Amino acid sequence: MSKINHKAGFVNIIGKPNVGKSTLMNALIGQKLSIITSKAQTTRHRIMGLLNGDDFQVVFSDTPGILKPQYELHKSMMGFVQTALEDADILLYVTDPFETLEDAENIIEKINRSEVPTFVVINKTDLKKDEKVAEQLEYLQENLKADKFFTVSALNGNNVELLFDAIMELLPEHPAYFPKDEMSDKPERFFVEEIVREKIFLNYKKEVPYSSEVVCTAFEEDEEIIRIYIEIYVERKSQRAIIIGHNGASIKKVGIEAREDMEKFFGKQVYLESYVRVEPDWRKKQNKLNKFGYNNQ
Repeated sequence: MSKINHKAGFVNIIGKPNVGKSTLMNALIGQKLSIITSKAQTTRHRIMGLLNGDDFQVVFSDTPGILKPQYELHKSMMGFVQTALEDADILLYVTDPFETLEDAENIIEKINRSEVPTFVVINKTDLKKDEKVAEQLEYLQENLKADKFFTVSALNGNNVELLFDAIMELLPEHPAYFPKDEMSDKPERFFVEEIVREKIFLNYKKEVPYSSEVVCTAFEEDEEIIRIYIEIYVERKSQRAIIIGHNGASIKKVGIEAREDMEKFFGKQVYLESYVRVEPDWRKKQNKLNKFGYNNQ
């Protein structure tokens, strides 16, 4: 493709957990690629979503929420964030009116050192009074070196189009980085795993979702159906019992919900088979994290 009159670039989204980064990326792309739940730390990988037009390609990148690492898993997650800070053409710093100004200090320091064009996006503005939003906006304008500031509701779509227009204005001239018929840099198996992981976060409480990992062991597609086999890993036998539930009722519910989403995502009938296995302390073991794909930054 000719470089003339074509724009392409990496727009990387960072912020604290649960401020709506995944919702914003999905709204900008118009396709659900990232997990969305009310629980923090649901995004563990860096997920790229592609938005293509005849004369542009925007590579959006959703990252894990910035946190203080407690496990090897968290260190890997923060590695994805650091990479996103370094290779962005445009940085979207997402916050919300519920985040305290003290919480933002560490991120502000990172952004001010990055020298990457930055847009500040205050999300969830439909859920908080205008005075609180104005107070946060004033603080960020005084303390953060950013090119533009936006107040949006990613869930309702308010001002998302204005944000996208600003991104397009700043996007550099460059040929497409990925084939135009792709929607992500991730393979089908990754989205299978993310869909199941989302259902686990939605259906179980306390530590169980955070102690779970999903691996797609087989993805077999023909003209009529996709046959998918997954393994769900937990850290303790008691967690395995919770995941399965009485007479298998809980895992069956997860499977039904996941299969419905997979059929919408892939546009084809899906057969899904699940197994639950115990892998003690996998979040603390680097070799297990490598096995589960957390070494690819």
